[in-house]
Parts: sequence; C-alpha cells; structure tokens
Amino acid sequence: MTEEKLSFQAEVSKLLHIVTHSLYSNKEIFLRELISNASDACDKLRYESQTDSSLSEGDSDFRITLKVDKDAKTLTIADNGIGMNHDDLINNLGTIAKSGTEAFIKAAEESGKTDVNLIGQFGVGFYSSFMVAEKVVVTTRKAGEDKAWAWESNGEGEYTITDAERDSHGTTIVMHLREDQGEYLEDMRLRNIVTTYSDHIDIPIVLLGEEEETLNSASAIWTRAAKDISEEQYKEFYHHVAHAFDEPWLTLHNKVEGVIEYTNLLFIPGARPLDLFTPERKNHLKLYVNRVFITDDCDEVIPQYLRFVRGVVDSGDLPLNVSREMLQHNPVLAKIKAGLTKKVLSELKKKAEKDTEGYSTFWDTFGAVMKEGIYEDFAHRKECLSLARFKSTHGDEWVSLAEYVERMKDGQDQIYYISGEDLDSLKRSPQLEGFKAKGVEVLFMTDPIDEFWIPAVSQFEEKSFQSITKGGADLSKIKKDGDDAEDDKKEDAADKDAIDRLCAAFKVVLGDEVQEVRSTDRLTDSAVCIVASESAMDRNLQRMLKQHGQDVPNEAPILELNPTHSLIKKLVDLSVDSTSQTLDDAAHLLLDQARIIEGETVPDMTAFAKRLTSAMEKGLV
Repeated sequence: MTEEKLSFQAEVSKLLHIVTHSLYSNKEIFLRELISNASDACDKLRYESQTDSSLSEGDSDFRITLKVDKDAKTLTIADNGIGMNHDDLINNLGTIAKSGTEAFIKAAEESGKTDVNLIGQFGVGFYSSFMVAEKVVVTTRKAGEDKAWAWESNGEGEYTITDAERDSHGTTIVMHLREDQGEYLEDMRLRNIVTTYSDHIDIPIVLLGEEEETLNSASAIWTRAAKDISEEQYKEFYHHVAHAFDEPWLTLHNKVEGVIEYTNLLFIPGARPLDLFTPERKNHLKLYVNRVFITDDCDEVIPQYLRFVRGVVDSGDLPLNVSREMLQHNPVLAKIKAGLTKKVLSELKKKAEKDTEGYSTFWDTFGAVMKEGIYEDFAHRKECLSLARFKSTHGDEWVSLAEYVERMKDGQDQIYYISGEDLDSLKRSPQLEGFKAKGVEVLFMTDPIDEFWIPAVSQFEEKSFQSITKGGADLSKIKKDGDDAEDDKKEDAADKDAIDRLCAAFKVVLGDEVQEVRSTDRLTDSAVCIVASESAMDRNLQRMLKQHGQDVPNEAPILELNPTHSLIKKLVDLSVDSTSQTLDDAAHLLLDQARIIEGETVPDMTAFAKRLTSAMEKGLV
C-alpha cells in the first residue's frame, strides 16, 4: 500500500485552528454539516445517473447511515452518493478556494469565536468534524471508478492519502472522538440532533444498531403544504440549503400552476453572504426536476442582482436529462425565471410598504446588489427604482425616490445627488453648502453601481438626475423657504466685475490645470470647490476607473469661487496686480485644497508644501 503524505493548502491549517478552537460554541452542528454534505453527494449521483444509469447500478436506494462504536470511541457517517477519487480528495479536503479561505479567515478573526454564521459558506463544513474528533478517516470511491481511496488527518497541517477498499461508490467518514466528546456516542443525542437540524433531508438518515432506525421524515420539504411546516422547520431547511446559520429575513413558499408548473421555496437571508461581491456573481438556487437535483449553478433561474436569494425551485416541466448548456436557452426556465423575479420583487414591495424598519434592514444588507437590477433589468427597472432607498441630507433614514420627489422645492426640477466612496466624507463636501442653505435635499450615492445606473435611467417621474459636482447644477431658480426673490440674492458678495477679474487672473496662473474659473452660488462657507463640466465624466467615476487601472481622459476640472467668502474678497483686491506672487500662490493653494477635499492627489506635493509654508510665514510675520 502506497502512502502519500501531503500538506494542507497554505491557509487551511490556520482555518482549521479557527474552526476547531474558536468558531463554534454549539459543536453539535458538525453532524448537520456532514449530513448536508452526504445529502449533496447523493443528489449529484442521482442527477448523473439520469444520463448514465450504470453509475448507480446495484446501489440506487440512496441513504445516509450513522454508526456508533463505543469501545473504539468512533462515530461513522456513510453515504452511497457520488464519492471521490484521488484528485477530488485533494481538491475538496486538502484545499479551499483561495478567495473563500481569505474571506472566511478575515471574517472569523474579526467576529470572534461565538459567530457560527461563517462556516459552510465556503465549503469548509467538513472541517467542523475536527471540533469533536482528534482524527478523521475518509474512505471513498467515486461512482464509475473501481479504485477506492483513504484520506486521514488529525487536522494539524498534514494529511495522508492511501489505496483503500470499498465495495461500492460513496463515502464513509470515521471520526475518532476526543475524550470529552462522548455524548456523540449516545443514540438519544444523535437522534435529537438529526430531528432538530436534518429532518428535512429528503434522503433517509438511518441509525445502525441492533435494529435500523430512520431518524428523519425523508421528504422534500417544499412538496409539503405550507400549513404543515413550522417556522422552525423552515429555518433549519434554510440553514441546510444556504449553508448558513443566520435567520432568514423572508421566506417565500408557493406552488405555481398553469401552462408551466413549479414549486419554489425561497429565502432572503438575514445576513450578507460572504461571496456576494465576488466577480463571478454566482446564483445559489438549487434547481430540481421532480425532486431530482439538477444544479445549484444556473444563472438562468434568477437574475444575478437577486443572487442573495437562497432555496429551491422544482418543476416537472423540464426534462430530467437537461444539460447546463440546454438550460441557457430553455423557454420553460425563462418563464420560471420571470415568475420568480416578479414574485420576489412583489414581496419586497409589500415589505417596503408594511414594514419600513424591516425593509430598511434589508436594504442596508442587500441594497448595493439590488441597484444592479436598475442597470441590468430593463423589464423590471420601474419596480427596482421604486424599491431603491438612499441616504440623503434630509436625515438619517433611508429615502425612496418617490419621497424625494414629494419633498422637492418650488422651482426645483431635478433630483440632485452627490456620489463618492464614503458617506461621512460626502456629508462634509463643500458642494452641499448652497443646497443646504436653500433646504434642497441631496441624495448620497456611495455604491460603485450608482455611476452606471444613473446615466442609464436618466430620470424618475419626469425629473432628471443631476450631480451637484457637475457644472449644470443651478440653484438660481430655487428660493429659500419664506424668502422672496430679492431676499434670496447674495447680499455680501464681491463686485461682479471684480470677481470676474479674479477668475481671469486665476485662469492665467493655473493655465491648463483648470478648464475654467468662475463664480458660484453653490458655496456658503467654503472658499472654493472643483466640479466637472456638464458634458464631462463625473469626477468620482474618473477616480474609480483610475483605481481599477482604466485609461481615463485627463479632463481638467472647473474651479468655482465663493464670492461671499472673506478670503476671496481679499484676493479680489490683490487681483488688480496680476503679477502678484501672493495671487499666484493663492490660486495654486486653493486648487490643491479643493483637490484634497475631493479625495484627489495633489500633483506636486513639494510645490504645495513650499506655497503653504510661504503663506503661513506671511500670516505670522
């Protein structure tokens, strides 16, 4: 017998330490994880057997067995599912997807040992066995292959793989329990764990002994009437199907009858899955045909912007031998997708109308993903827009677009917004000053997708969207509350001809660094700000694309001056002498100041420092 000794992937040892020593306070859940994996293995073989019946020939009655050996202090979990070969053992038990591992470890370290909402989301459920076992031996044989393999490890950095014997396909896991984990050798304890966490598994879970005892009801929960399913049963099925431990925020269980029939049991999680923003944007709904598992990797069953939805969809109108390629263009599945999308969006609308606080919690968790639907799903754009919520200058609560439009000021004909990465920074932006002074509400756009859906939509209820960091934002038509047109004018501004002279002088000094220098009424407390021209790319989008290595045209900003600011009025007096070095330094310093406030980099830090030092010297001498 050849023994192959291998090391776990770089960070798996660290992960094992976290799982074993700090993640679970409720260790009994290890059994739920192993049973869930066994159920998935049986589902996969059941599907593969639809096109190749020889894979399960002679052993097609799927079941999961538990066996206790008190003398040897072992607990054995076995299944007759798809099984694994040599490479599968390395890929499935020796390594974990790098991105998943890193995210898992980071989240686990940040949340501490009491958070059990992490395991299972990245395929690490198997490793929970080391919470109660000092050694784990896996014997497995892949369906359709003759050779069996044994995997063994104590969870401390290395594992071995050797040749083995197994009569048929499937996997057997033998756990050599730790001294203080004898409770898992008791039939009553195992019976209680299975009925609590795994009763919904539609494959029999059998406890072996003097008499075989089936511990679960072994029926697909989604085929039962909703009135016959308790909230606790729904919750445990969610834990199984989503590989999660949080509470589902919303449960949708219904059967659709008509030309096309299907049953769906869907869950919206209460917590954000850790893989929500991976580049693949994968859906995780499980697709069944007459209770036969087909796939959990099908982008055609629900839109990608609803990829946080977990659960199952079961239809008898799809062929059992359907391939993933066929699913891409299947008209039945397209209609199921349309029905599921409509159902989820309509239920979200009900929640938004009846439970404002609860819906705010949902939007806080999944709003950034839902906004993708505004951009991508033209057919449901109106519904997605009505569901969207935003932070604004009106207060701390989430705001809908309908609420914003209802609060618009007399003379206001646009929906104003400001975009950026950080909400707190946006709240301090100088561009907001004039809008706040006139009581004009401004929406905060802090998600990257905002830069894409807004140009695609352009308006809501015939009101166009306008970035306040662009030159087209005009406040002149909007009056302050309670003021007439005359009172609304700037009373303490520098003379127009004088401010125009200063703007011209600044433009000469700054040259191509700015597109234009002009006076503005958007500022009240700050001296200057920079904006983009109306036809130019928004400056936040420019920054975002540059951060991702994209080639972006280097468009010079517009520098706007506040004619009521004391500094600007003093500079107006200096502008009489266009050769003044003080004026030259002030122009560059104010432009660099505006850049810094916008989160941009000062092009020449050395020159900036010299000018700042000079200005401070003149002020102190």
